[in-house]
Amino acid sequence: MSNSQQNEKELAGRAAAQLVKDGDIVGLGTGSTAYFTVLALGERVKDGLKMVGIPTSVATADLARTLGIPLTTLDDHPEIDITIDGADEIDPQLNLIKGGGGAHLREKVIAAASKKMIVIADSGKVVPVLGKFPLPVEIVSFARAVVEKKIAALGATIKLRARPDGSPYVTDNGNPILDCSFGKIADPPALARTLRDIPGVVEHGLFIGLAKLALVGRGELVEEIRA
Repeated sequence: MSNSQQNEKELAGRAAAQLVKDGDIVGLGTGSTAYFTVLALGERVKDGLKMVGIPTSVATADLARTLGIPLTTLDDHPEIDITIDGADEIDPQLNLIKGGGGAHLREKVIAAASKKMIVIADSGKVVPVLGKFPLPVEIVSFARAVVEKKIAALGATIKLRARPDGSPYVTDNGNPILDCSFGKIADPPALARTLRDIPGVVEHGLFIGLAKLALVGRGELVEEIRA
C-alpha cells in the first residue's frame, strides 16, 4: 500500500468518525479504512464521547476493546444509528462490493439494521462499473460443488479463498468463501437477487441500496458522494 493510499484511507476514516453523535449506537466496520474510524472513535471516547459500538468482526471487536470503546450486541440494540464501513469497490450509485476481509455477512446484517450507512474508502476504490474486484460469496461447505456449478453458469471464474499459508479460509461464522470474478457487472441488483436465490449461498458481497453517503479520500481532501 502506497503512502498516498494510506493517507486517503486515514482522511476518510477519521472524517466519518466525526459524524458520530453523543448517544449513538454505532456499527463498527472491518478493514484497513474502517481501522482509522475505530481509532478516531477511541480517541473521541477518551475525550468524553458517549457511544456504544457493534463490531462487524472479531478483529474489530478486539481493536475496539483495546481502545476503550464500549460494545454491545444486536440482541440488545437491533436498531443502529450509524454504521461506518469500508468497501472494495464503489460505483456512482453507491452500490458496493465488500468482503475482501471476509466479514461481509455481519457487515450486511449491521448495515441493514442501521438508520444510516456511511462507506469510506481511498480514491482507488471508486469505479464506473463494479466487477474488477472478485465478488466474495460465503457458502455452506456442504453445498460447495452445487454452488460453484451454478455460479460458473453465470459466467464467473471461481476461486476458493485460502489463507496465506495455503490452509482453507473460513469466516468468523465458520464458512468458506468463493471469490467469483464476473468481469464488469452490468446489473448489480439483478446479480444480487440471482445469487441470493441459490441454495447454499449464505451471503454475497454486493451491497445494493444500503450506503447513503461515501466519504472518499482523494489527495489531501475528502470527497462526498451521495446516493
